[in-house]
Amino acid sequence: MPIVDLPIGRVDYRVFGPAEPGARTVVFVHGFLVNGHLWDGVAERLAVDGVRSIVADWPLGAHRTPAAPDAELSPIAVAASVLALLDELDLHDVTLVGNDTGGAICQLALRGDHHRIGRLVLTNCDAFEHFPPAFFVPLFVAARYRPAVWAVLQSTRPRILRHLPLAFGLLLSKPRDAALTRGWVQPALEDAAIRRDITRFARGVRRDELVDAASWLGAFDKPVRLVWGTRDRLFSGAMAKRLQAAFAKAELIEVAGATTFVSVDQPEAVADAILEMA
Repeated sequence: MPIVDLPIGRVDYRVFGPAEPGARTVVFVHGFLVNGHLWDGVAERLAVDGVRSIVADWPLGAHRTPAAPDAELSPIAVAASVLALLDELDLHDVTLVGNDTGGAICQLALRGDHHRIGRLVLTNCDAFEHFPPAFFVPLFVAARYRPAVWAVLQSTRPRILRHLPLAFGLLLSKPRDAALTRGWVQPALEDAAIRRDITRFARGVRRDELVDAASWLGAFDKPVRLVWGTRDRLFSGAMAKRLQAAFAKAELIEVAGATTFVSVDQPEAVADAILEMA
């Protein structure tokens, strides 16, 4: 697996589709406590159509390579490293795609030098004062403390507990892939350094970080698509419409029957939305 050195440390990534630099390129950003496998179905579909996908495992709790111990690890720091990845890999006119906490990170990236980003796709994600969504605020508070992280992780070993609403249950439609969700918790179960990264990131989250996001999102004048699952109990359709209004050129595509993890529930819908962008 390729590795790129970024301000937050070494980050693993996978490449789907054509290797040549001239291919249309999509870069994916997942959320807290999952990894790049969230996007596999989308990336595989895009590869069939000749689109190159860069799928990184960002240090958000399900990664295998720990973040640099002396680096800042916060949403702002990860957003800066997303932009740094584009620089390091010399990517141009990129379609940036984010979900959940990763969608918030994409929004924060637009505060920086985003000249390499040509399009933005957000699936169900944090926005404005919903960072994190109220339902998961207790999880983020607990994640600031290493003993609590260890205890919560132990409860995820059985599939039935891992798929409860307080874990991944609200985020995925049935039938839920036990191997996929096990892969999301395994790195932190095995490695204390990954558990430390969970705590570091949770401590770096500021709940007011996106409150004024409209002040910079409106300045992004390139195409934006919001691909929104309509069965999501965390990120409502009303919030999607509010986010749409914050951008200069945003289109809202509703995906019936999909929950927060639209890319797992209905990867074709996300891939089609990306492919159809100018």
